[in-house]
Amino acid sequence: MNEIQNADWANFFVAEVGASAALTGLVVVAISINLTRILTYKTLPGLAATALILLGSVLVVTSAALIPHQPKIIFGLETFAVALAMLLVPTFIQIRASRVEPLTQRRTIVRAIMNGGPSLAMLIAGILLILGHPSGLYWIAAGTILSLISGVLIAWVLLIEILR
Repeated sequence: MNEIQNADWANFFVAEVGASAALTGLVVVAISINLTRILTYKTLPGLAATALILLGSVLVVTSAALIPHQPKIIFGLETFAVALAMLLVPTFIQIRASRVEPLTQRRTIVRAIMNGGPSLAMLIAGILLILGHPSGLYWIAAGTILSLISGVLIAWVLLIEILR
């Protein structure tokens, strides 16, 4: 079977489209509610952007998975491209922000894990799907779940921790 669509995965992708869309909206609301306060910290705008990128990437990948009769290789290329952006853009943001206000080593490691884990899982997924391995779908599941966890944690910072 050269197509990715099957009933076993369709429910997962539909659920993740909804979850990632809802969480992306939550982050947008968190940013709009606390925009003035977020802008007073030099690293928080980048963190907010990272959350939007992680959650938006999940939205794009899981939406692409629902395209009917799409060949695995095309879906693999789409996943790989999104994952590459998902890794590089937040990394660039973090490097740029650290020049303005250096993060502690602990915060640097936490942010690298929060961004790198989901991104690397999605990169592996893309490569496996390009090579025709259906196990790439399981890596998408891992990247999706890790992205949602990271997005929720960042939303917590933008909604609650910023007010402390």
